[in-house]
Amino acid sequence: MDRQEQFRKQVRVIYQLLKVVVSIIIIVAIAGIYLIVDPSFSVFKKSAPDSAYIVVQEDEEDRIENGIHVRSGLVEAEGLMEVVNNCTNCHSSKLVIQNRMTAERWIATIRWMQETQNLWDLGGNEEIIVNYLVTNYPPIKKGRRENLRNVEWYDLQN
Repeated sequence: MDRQEQFRKQVRVIYQLLKVVVSIIIIVAIAGIYLIVDPSFSVFKKSAPDSAYIVVQEDEEDRIENGIHVRSGLVEAEGLMEVVNNCTNCHSSKLVIQNRMTAERWIATIRWMQETQNLWDLGGNEEIIVNYLVTNYPPIKKGRRENLRNVEWYDLQN
């Protein structure tokens, strides 16, 4: 090998090392910027033990205020936690609240969810859930709106 070839080989090695060093600097810079923007970045944060999380979850999420379950917005009554544990795993409690139905319709809806939406067998909880829903969210009788009275009609001008 002549000197020029050796020089080129050394330049290539230095170039490769320089690429690695620059890449590391870029990664460290991005991580630093991310920490400035989001200091709670989970890789650098110590996690709380599981038991501490559970205590917070029980205290905060299952709180009742003014007869309402805070997390779900459902009425506090017998069967509340069965509804929370079985219904709100898949959808919002607001969906439950707005769909006021009779016991027969709730049972038909549960069967539909079991057949098409992979809802598990509710076992003995089914009766508790249906009773809770029918008692606390019964169908609201909606009739035709009342006729308009004492209306001053006028012609529209072109």
